[in-house]
Amino acid sequence: MAWFQKTFKINHVKFEVKMAKAKCHKCEEKCGKGKVNPEILQKLERGYKDLLKSDSKSLVKKYLTLDVFDKLKIKKTSFGSSLLDCIQSGMENPDSGIGIYAADPETYTLFADIFDPIIQDYHEGFKKSDIHPPTDWGAIQNVGNVDAKGEYVISTRIRCCRSLEGYPFNPCLKENEYKEIEAKMTDALSTLTGELKGTYYPLEGMTKEVQQKLIDDHFLFKEGDRFLQSANACRFWPTGRGIFHNENKTFLVWVNEEDHVRIISLQQGGNLGEVYQRFVSGVKELEKKLKFMKNERFGYLTFCPTNLGTTIRASVHIKVPKLAKDMNKLNELADRYHLQVRGTRGEHTVAEDGIYDISNKRRLGLTEYEVIKEMFDGIVEIIKREKAGS
Repeated sequence: MAWFQKTFKINHVKFEVKMAKAKCHKCEEKCGKGKVNPEILQKLERGYKDLLKSDSKSLVKKYLTLDVFDKLKIKKTSFGSSLLDCIQSGMENPDSGIGIYAADPETYTLFADIFDPIIQDYHEGFKKSDIHPPTDWGAIQNVGNVDAKGEYVISTRIRCCRSLEGYPFNPCLKENEYKEIEAKMTDALSTLTGELKGTYYPLEGMTKEVQQKLIDDHFLFKEGDRFLQSANACRFWPTGRGIFHNENKTFLVWVNEEDHVRIISLQQGGNLGEVYQRFVSGVKELEKKLKFMKNERFGYLTFCPTNLGTTIRASVHIKVPKLAKDMNKLNELADRYHLQVRGTRGEHTVAEDGIYDISNKRRLGLTEYEVIKEMFDGIVEIIKREKAGS
């Protein structure tokens, strides 16, 4: 496969991404910058009209004005990605919250007129002139337990997303590239030692016994939901996909689910400090073996613009029955600390047995330690208000 180094500029900030010359999965023509073909243009025009007529509250509908649409609809990246590849999920699913994905790293630049305002809105003020700060894990030992008495928090989890340098994102990945990424990940994971040491389970050819074991542990991810399906992010399933976990089942790595890599640390209870320490250790060990895609302005680059910067999502499963009687109040309190309230199993799910998933919302424009501290302070305040009955 032929590789070339591509240099981009965003607001005068340069970054480089190693890219592959490939064929677009939608046509037989060699991909390259230029105008999209008439068929894609027609799909875009129809989808955009339907989106405008819909009652969608998505950010893509909010910021994709006619002027922006007309400017971007004829463009495509060096991978062959068009605006359609980025917004088709939002057009097909008007109930999307965001409605846009980055089909490849270059889309953040070529389609900046739609990505930039969405990123600024979601990440609460990260402007075109802003630059993500350097990695800073902070004083790990100062992160403690959000629920020392174990009265409210069921479990705690921290995850981040990573993309391997030299590969596009899901919609442009070829079958052999999924396998290449999996091979690189299994090699790196096999070197982990101590508490992080574990086993990799490929989805392809997985036995029913292993499958049931992973389901029972709530580790097994399924083929993408309708939002990812519409984004063309589940091609060649289950090729190149798999799950790694350590012996204690407190450190996981997902390979080629929504992103190339998802690194997860979790355990029962509210000891955020222990979860964070294990998480940082795991990330640092994998960084010794792998080169992850990063640029000066946006930090780590991933498939979804909500997962830029640190890409960290720190969350708890928590029971707050008093606050949950008035979801408006719970959401207002969460917003004050830049937190997000979701159903038990995450986005687009309901609360099971009154258990909510509450996590940090901001991942871009602040350091890793600041993300964790913001989440810690917010959860402590929510517990305090729950105890007070308001």
